[in-house]
Amino acid sequence: MELTGWSVAAAVVVAGGAWYLMTRKSEVPCTVDLEMTHDHFHAHVDLKGVEVDPGDEVLVRNTPSRIAFGTTTTFESSAEVKRASWLKRQVIKLTGGTEIHELYEVGFEG
Repeated sequence: MELTGWSVAAAVVVAGGAWYLMTRKSEVPCTVDLEMTHDHFHAHVDLKGVEVDPGDEVLVRNTPSRIAFGTTTTFESSAEVKRASWLKRQVIKLTGGTEIHELYEVGFEG
């Protein structure tokens, strides 16, 4: 079987795509702090012993979809952290300044 320039290029693209999409998942404990008062409206998550880097995804489990006005609550939960591959992290670092709108995609789903 003879390799042509196109077949080598296709193999490089497929390998690069697979490397870009590779992720590692881990389950970590976390503390969730929710507040909806006249002075503050926030949700903070403290992942125990994990630092999130560019490209990583975090899914916090078992969170309430609503809290009553005037309420402040803190509880323990767990989160799934999906680590971005090295290649994806580099692409995000290079293009991060042009994608500021990505910051607005944080929200609550109920």
